[in-house]
Amino acid sequence: MLSAMVAGTLLAVPALSAATSAGSVAAPHAATASATPSTPKPTVVLVHGAFADSSSWDGVTARLERQGYPVIGVANPLRGLAGDSAYVSSVLDTVPGPVVLAGHSYGGAVITDAAAGHANVKALVYIAAFAPDQGESGLAILGQYPGSRLPPALTVREFPGGQDAYVNPADFRQVFAADVPAGKARLMAAGQRPVALAAFAEPSSTPAWKTIPSWFLVAGADQAIPPTAERAMARRAGSHTEVVRGASHAVPVSHPGATAQVIEAAARATS
Repeated sequence: MLSAMVAGTLLAVPALSAATSAGSVAAPHAATASATPSTPKPTVVLVHGAFADSSSWDGVTARLERQGYPVIGVANPLRGLAGDSAYVSSVLDTVPGPVVLAGHSYGGAVITDAAAGHANVKALVYIAAFAPDQGESGLAILGQYPGSRLPPALTVREFPGGQDAYVNPADFRQVFAADVPAGKARLMAAGQRPVALAAFAEPSSTPAWKTIPSWFLVAGADQAIPPTAERAMARRAGSHTEVVRGASHAVPVSHPGATAQVIEAAARATS
């Protein structure tokens, strides 16, 4: 059990708490003079979660780019919440103009901390993600909302100075990607990037969702983060919420269209 691996961290926590007139034709020069320059679209910055990489956003990225959005897929280091958030924050420092910042899974905790102090981040989008409050960890959220099948499916490997967590390949599809075609899920399992085990127990700092508008996609059949937890975090953050019924935790892969629609909604609402 994950709770055994990270002793003492699974503690009880407080509840999440202009139209043209008919028949008229405007002169070409008049139309040119009255035209309003189009507003550039915000840059969408995508942050993947644990046991994944930026390719998990490929279907979403393709859809957003077809709609004219610049997209950056960040390579989340997965070494710990503070360090991962600092890295994403440094990426945000390089992006001119408005940003819509989206995170999947553990990437939600990362964007929660990384967006702090960035006035150009106009919207946060949580995709089947953690949205912790100050001092709260992903592990604590899973403890408060039982039903995750992730902890017993983890395999831990030692590395100098810590432990890496992987999802057992035999359990990967059932726990992480149940609605992804079997062949694709096998490739995802084989190529998964591990997360430092301690990252799950690391507390969040000041949450950006308290000051930045947020959107939340709930994966209705998520076996990694219980949908009850996702709904509760969305309510607490006052997020605009969409539910994809039957979707697994890997909803950006299995439902890239629905995922892109939520991100576009956030972009339109805050542009």
